[in-house]
Amino acid sequence: MKIIIINGPNLNLLGKREPEVYGATGFEEYFSQLQMKYKDIQLAYFQSNIEGELIDKIQEVGFSYDGIILNTAAYTHTSVGLGDAVKAVTTPVVEVHISNTFNREDFRHVSYISAGAKGVILGFGLQSYELALQSFL
Repeated sequence: MKIIIINGPNLNLLGKREPEVYGATGFEEYFSQLQMKYKDIQLAYFQSNIEGELIDKIQEVGFSYDGIILNTAAYTHTSVGLGDAVKAVTTPVVEVHISNTFNREDFRHVSYISAGAKGVILGFGLQSYELALQSFL
Protein backbone atom coordinates (compact mmCIF):
# COMPACT_ATOMS: atom_id res chain seq x y z
CA MET A 1 0.00 0.00 0.00
CA LYS A 2 1.33 3.43 -1.00
CA ILE A 3 0.19 6.47 1.00
CA ILE A 4 1.53 10.01 0.72
CA ILE A 5 1.22 12.85 3.18
CA ILE A 6 1.15 16.23 1.46
CA ASN A 7 1.58 19.31 3.65
CA GLY A 8 1.05 22.91 2.63
CA PRO A 9 2.40 26.29 3.66
CA ASN A 10 4.20 26.88 6.94
CA LEU A 11 3.90 23.25 8.05
CA ASN A 12 7.66 22.99 7.56
CA LEU A 13 7.82 25.10 10.75
CA LEU A 14 6.01 22.58 12.96
CA GLY A 15 7.73 22.33 16.32
CA LYS A 16 8.81 25.98 16.09
CA ARG A 17 5.66 27.81 15.00
CA GLU A 18 2.94 28.54 17.56
CA PRO A 19 3.54 25.42 19.68
CA GLU A 20 0.41 26.20 21.73
CA VAL A 21 -1.62 25.58 18.55
CA TYR A 22 0.52 23.09 16.59
CA GLY A 23 2.60 21.33 19.26
CA ALA A 24 6.32 21.12 19.86
CA THR A 25 7.21 18.20 17.56
CA GLY A 26 8.64 18.80 14.11
CA PHE A 27 6.90 16.98 11.26
CA GLU A 28 9.99 15.07 10.10
CA GLU A 29 10.34 13.55 13.58
CA TYR A 30 6.66 12.63 13.63
CA PHE A 31 6.84 11.19 10.10
CA SER A 32 9.74 8.94 11.15
CA GLN A 33 7.61 7.63 14.02
CA LEU A 34 4.78 6.83 11.58
CA GLN A 35 7.18 5.00 9.27
CA MET A 36 8.45 2.89 12.18
CA LYS A 37 4.94 2.06 13.36
CA TYR A 38 3.52 1.26 9.90
CA LYS A 39 6.41 -0.64 8.30
CA ASP A 40 4.13 -2.53 5.90
CA ILE A 41 2.95 0.71 4.28
CA GLN A 42 5.06 2.60 1.79
CA LEU A 43 4.76 6.10 3.28
CA ALA A 44 5.94 9.16 1.37
CA TYR A 45 5.98 12.80 2.41
CA PHE A 46 5.93 16.08 0.47
CA GLN A 47 5.74 19.65 1.74
CA SER A 48 5.60 22.92 -0.15
CA ASN A 49 4.75 26.51 0.57
CA ILE A 50 3.81 26.95 -3.10
CA GLU A 51 0.23 26.27 -4.21
CA GLY A 52 1.14 25.14 -7.73
CA GLU A 53 3.67 22.61 -6.42
CA LEU A 54 0.97 21.10 -4.20
CA ILE A 55 -1.38 20.82 -7.19
CA ASP A 56 1.39 19.25 -9.27
CA LYS A 57 2.08 16.65 -6.56
CA ILE A 58 -1.61 15.76 -6.20
CA GLN A 59 -1.81 15.26 -9.97
CA GLU A 60 1.43 13.25 -10.01
CA VAL A 61 0.34 10.71 -7.34
CA GLY A 62 -3.43 10.98 -7.71
CA PHE A 63 -3.82 8.03 -10.07
CA SER A 64 -1.20 5.62 -8.71
CA TYR A 65 -1.21 5.86 -4.91
CA ASP A 66 -3.69 4.15 -2.58
CA GLY A 67 -4.28 7.26 -0.51
CA ILE A 68 -3.40 10.91 -0.02
CA ILE A 69 -3.39 12.53 3.40
CA LEU A 70 -3.64 16.23 2.64
CA ASN A 71 -3.11 19.22 4.89
CA THR A 72 -3.25 22.25 2.63
CA ALA A 73 -3.06 24.53 5.69
CA ALA A 74 -4.14 28.11 4.90
CA TYR A 75 -4.73 27.20 1.23
CA THR A 76 -7.67 25.11 2.46
CA HIS A 77 -9.66 28.30 2.85
CA THR A 78 -8.54 30.07 -0.33
CA SER A 79 -7.62 27.65 -3.12
CA VAL A 80 -10.26 26.62 -5.61
CA GLY A 81 -7.38 25.14 -7.64
CA LEU A 82 -6.39 22.70 -4.88
CA GLY A 83 -10.03 21.74 -4.40
CA ASP A 84 -10.34 21.08 -8.12
CA ALA A 85 -7.15 18.96 -8.08
CA VAL A 86 -8.57 16.77 -5.30
CA LYS A 87 -11.77 16.27 -7.31
CA ALA A 88 -9.80 15.51 -10.50
CA VAL A 89 -7.83 12.52 -9.21
CA THR A 90 -9.00 8.97 -8.49
CA THR A 91 -6.86 8.37 -5.40
CA PRO A 92 -8.94 8.93 -2.25
CA VAL A 93 -7.94 11.99 -0.22
CA VAL A 94 -8.37 12.56 3.50
CA GLU A 95 -8.20 16.22 4.49
CA VAL A 96 -6.31 16.75 7.74
CA HIS A 97 -5.81 19.68 10.07
CA ILE A 98 -3.77 19.69 13.25
CA SER A 99 -5.94 22.27 14.98
CA ASN A 100 -9.72 22.36 15.21
CA THR A 101 -10.33 24.95 12.52
CA PHE A 102 -13.85 25.55 13.86
CA ASN A 103 -12.35 26.86 17.13
CA ARG A 104 -10.42 29.49 15.19
CA GLU A 105 -11.13 32.51 13.00
CA ASP A 106 -14.32 32.46 10.93
CA PHE A 107 -12.47 32.32 7.60
CA ARG A 108 -11.02 28.94 8.69
CA HIS A 109 -14.53 27.45 8.83
CA VAL A 110 -14.63 27.22 5.01
CA SER A 111 -12.78 24.48 3.10
CA TYR A 112 -12.40 24.22 -0.66
CA ILE A 113 -10.92 20.73 -0.14
CA SER A 114 -13.66 18.95 1.83
CA ALA A 115 -16.15 18.53 -1.02
CA GLY A 116 -13.71 16.29 -2.90
CA ALA A 117 -12.30 14.46 0.10
CA LYS A 118 -13.14 10.97 1.35
CA GLY A 119 -13.24 12.46 4.83
CA VAL A 120 -11.96 15.22 7.10
CA ILE A 121 -10.04 14.83 10.36
CA LEU A 122 -9.18 17.86 12.45
CA GLY A 123 -8.31 18.95 15.93
CA PHE A 124 -6.30 15.97 17.18
CA GLY A 125 -2.86 17.49 16.79
CA LEU A 126 -0.35 15.44 14.85
CA GLN A 127 -2.42 12.36 15.67
CA SER A 128 -4.84 13.59 12.99
CA TYR A 129 -2.39 12.19 10.41
CA GLU A 130 -2.37 8.74 12.00
CA LEU A 131 -6.16 8.70 12.18
CA ALA A 132 -6.24 9.53 8.47
CA LEU A 133 -3.72 6.77 7.77
CA GLN A 134 -5.85 4.26 9.66
CA SER A 135 -8.84 5.18 7.48
CA PHE A 136 -7.02 3.58 4.53
CA LEU A 137 -6.31 0.29 6.30
